[in-house]
Amino acid sequence: MTLPAALFTPSWHAELELAYALLDGRTTPVQRRHLGPLRVQKHLHPEGPGVCQHIVVHPPGGIAGGDSLAIGVRVGAGAWAQLTSPGAAKWYRAATPARQGIELQVEDGATLEWLPQETILYAGALASLDTRIELRGSARLFYWDLVALGRPAAGERFASGQYRARLDIRRDGRPLWHERQRIDGGDGLLDSPIGLAGQPVFATLLASGEPDAELLERCRDLRVAGVRGDLSQLPGLLVGRCLASEALHARAWLIELWRLLRPALLGRPALPPRIWNT
Repeated sequence: MTLPAALFTPSWHAELELAYALLDGRTTPVQRRHLGPLRVQKHLHPEGPGVCQHIVVHPPGGIAGGDSLAIGVRVGAGAWAQLTSPGAAKWYRAATPARQGIELQVEDGATLEWLPQETILYAGALASLDTRIELRGSARLFYWDLVALGRPAAGERFASGQYRARLDIRRDGRPLWHERQRIDGGDGLLDSPIGLAGQPVFATLLASGEPDAELLERCRDLRVAGVRGDLSQLPGLLVGRCLASEALHARAWLIELWRLLRPALLGRPALPPRIWNT
């Protein structure tokens, strides 16, 4: 019997578990466990002791068929964690699916900012992403996700492959946001005006809380070249969406919204992580 070639494809399996606690007024990592090529750099406190910043690193630099990444984060009561990444996550062309699972738990009075850089899906990539977020009590969340289909600068469209994603956000067990996405390479919705309208990049921003009407209007009026975006206010959750011609443009839109919204929703001025400038 001849076994499928895919069974012999080498793959990486990686796990990362992080936990934070507020100890004597300082947010401190109290758990940092990794398995395989997934870890964080040294924790930083660029805004003072209350906010702990970590940069999540995937040393291989790309995700291939059969790879799996699992990230678990728990932010204890009153603590504040800000997580970002040093660069884009690249998902390569593959014969078998690659998977990423993220579970984020934010306790009462805690704050989590999940601000990764873009996910780039090469043509032919088979990507499955599952994100689950549990908020408890008065926990606060600022979350974004940015996806680029293909590599337009190299003349590559997302003509084949598949992107599947699920995002669930709950507060005390009750659903705040439930979404499933499926994008097939070469599908007509990539160019349709009721789909991605020919734009290879899309992004989502989700933030707990409700800014006042004046600030919400300022956010809606925000203009960034190459971006078409808007926001909607749901009970207890602000939702932003955009389509863009390039990932850099979409990221600029997300960052500008974060600059506007962070002081109002989280009570701190926006201090961009230094890694965003490298």
